Formats: sequence, C-alpha cells, structure tokens
Amino acid sequence: MTACTDSPLVDVRGLQIHFGSASDPVRAVDGVDFQIFRGEIVALVGESGSGKSISALSLARLIPEPAGRIVGGSVRFKSLEVFKLKNSELRNLRGARIAYIFQEPATSLNPVYTVGWQIGEAIRLHRKGVKVKTEVEKLLAAVGLPDPVRTAGAYPHELSGGMQQRAMIAMALACDPDLLVADEPTTALDVTVQKQILDLLVDLREKCGLSILLITHNLGIVANVADRVYVMNSGRIVESGETKTVLRTPQHEYTQKLLKAVPRLHKI
Repeated sequence: MTACTDSPLVDVRGLQIHFGSASDPVRAVDGVDFQIFRGEIVALVGESGSGKSISALSLARLIPEPAGRIVGGSVRFKSLEVFKLKNSELRNLRGARIAYIFQEPATSLNPVYTVGWQIGEAIRLHRKGVKVKTEVEKLLAAVGLPDPVRTAGAYPHELSGGMQQRAMIAMALACDPDLLVADEPTTALDVTVQKQILDLLVDLREKCGLSILLITHNLGIVANVADRVYVMNSGRIVESGETKTVLRTPQHEYTQKLLKAVPRLHKI
C-alpha cells in the first residue's frame, strides 16, 4: 500500500526530550522530525539507546516524568496538538486512538488475570454498550489465535510467546485505533514466529486501514513490511526515505553499518 497524499496522521516536528538535570541534560531526542500517513507502515530503526522508543512514547505523551522532559518541538495527531492536551483528553487519545504493543509480551500481560479479561478492560473503558465477551473472542480470532473461547479464558503463562504477542495485538486493536505503535514486537520470538507476527501486522493494515509505526533495531525485518524508514542515531534522524531506496543505496555511514549487522546465510 502506498502512503496517502493528504495531510499526515502524525506530524512530529523538532522533538526534543531530555533526561537528567536541567544543567547537564542527556539529550535522548535532539530535534527529530517524522511523519506517518494514513494506511502507512513506517519503521523507526536504530540501536538500543538511539532514542527511537522514547520518540514513539511521546506520540501519546507517555514520557516517564519527572525523569524525562519534553523541552521542545511538537507532535500533531490529526488536528490535535498532543503536548497541549488536558489529562482527560489524553486518556481518550491513549489506547482509543493510539495503541502500543511492546516486546516481551510475558512482562506486559498481568499474570493474575485471564487474557480475555485484560483485552476486555479497554473495551469496558472506551466502548460502552459493546458486548465484551463477544468482542474479545472476535479480536482473538482476528489475530489468528485458535479456539478464541478457550484462549480468552487462559492465563498468560498458558500461552506460547507467539500466542502472547498475538493477544497483545488483540488488546491494542480493542478500541479500533488509528495508529498502532509496535515497539520491537518480535525481539523475544524465534525466527518463524517473528515472520508470522510481521505478516499479521501487514494483514491488519490492509484489513483495518491501520497506520503502523514499527520500532526496531534490525533493518533486515523492515524490507518487506515498511513503506518508509527513518534511521535514528544518538537522538537524531540521520537518514530517511522509501524503504527499498534506503536499503539498496544507504547514504549515511550509520545506516550502512546497520545493514552490515544483518545476518546473512552465505556468511555462515
């Protein structure tokens, strides 16, 4: 799917996020610009500590405070200036319009509640009048989990890693968001399951019209997934463009190094 040519769904301009003291801050994000259009999959790529996850958290103003501070720039979601929203408005944005899935699903799911109860929590909060049980089972089926009734009644430890991640995706989709932020969604999974999860994200984009921001350290997994890619290093975007162009003819030395770090079978 090609990106829409109308105004962006997300427009980030001059984003600056600092940690530590005001007199000697750590500039985790230092003047970042990026856009996400409707129906588009965008990858934000960089090594650990590059600032990509913090940038993604800023889209719903989820920066941990007071340790972190947004000191400059703007995030615009549709017609909303995110940094100017009141707390009540932010609650309506988070989960309902912008949803997140994270790596290590086993640590994100609560071990004392069933999977179905946890998915249903967002529905109960944001979608009054919806039959929660029916909707939960529908979501579990949509993400390819077998026997949705049984899965809804299971506890997280009773599911495999891949099934847990699919349950997390179902939870993120519970309120029909416009944007899904997938932060390293395949890191803890084996290679076969990684591909299944990535294929699922692409399929959901097609079926639901989702926009997706994919956060990853691995340029190798974005080749057949993302429409565009932003490469981030030391809090800054160092290269961006259509994915095929960036992968075939990387211009920045850092991008070239990331590509060299991708495992290749002929080197084994």
